[in-house]
Amino acid sequence: MLAKKYSTQDVKKKNLNLNNSVSNILNYLNSNKVTSVFFTEYFKKLSSKIFSIDEELLVSAAEQILSTHHNSKKIMIFGNGGSAAMASHIAVDFTKAVGVRSTNYNEADLITCLSNDFGYENWVSKAIEYYADSGDAIILISSSGTSKNIINGAKQAKQMSLPIITFSGFDKNNELIKLSNLSFWVDSNEYNIIEMAHHVWLVSIVDYIGELKLGKS
Repeated sequence: MLAKKYSTQDVKKKNLNLNNSVSNILNYLNSNKVTSVFFTEYFKKLSSKIFSIDEELLVSAAEQILSTHHNSKKIMIFGNGGSAAMASHIAVDFTKAVGVRSTNYNEADLITCLSNDFGYENWVSKAIEYYADSGDAIILISSSGTSKNIINGAKQAKQMSLPIITFSGFDKNNELIKLSNLSFWVDSNEYNIIEMAHHVWLVSIVDYIGELKLGKS
């Protein structure tokens, strides 16, 4: 006999007196097979956001990164929180996997020094001012598209005439998009969905460059 499937909406409609008991909630979910429905719906939603990207935009980003590399310049990547972790991962992948020199700036001493002296909202812009060379490319990641330190970093990069690739979500008219040369936007208000889409797009660019380099070898 097939177990009845409940949607997440069905769960919300049921007036459950669970007293916030984790064990009771887990028992209810398991007995009614709600868990599998949640994950099925979640992965469908995430997949739809990942596939929403225009592949030509991915190609354009790869071309910009390769052009920067061929001119013996570097990629600088910035983010906050989970996006900072993503910046570290992608910088290593670009450098190690495909030989494109990339840097991130997540060192505690650097962030605390610049934040202490210039304010947290200005540490990215100061890092770009101090470490960017003419011809470098900047990748800025902000799920909301409104993080002040990332916005100010974009303004500094624009002032230095550096190409700017941005990754954001939430409002399609966010300030970060307006400052970018190439913009990757996720139509979602959920941080984890936005961040995972950003991550997949970024690693796909890494692997695409890797395929191009293999084809030329």
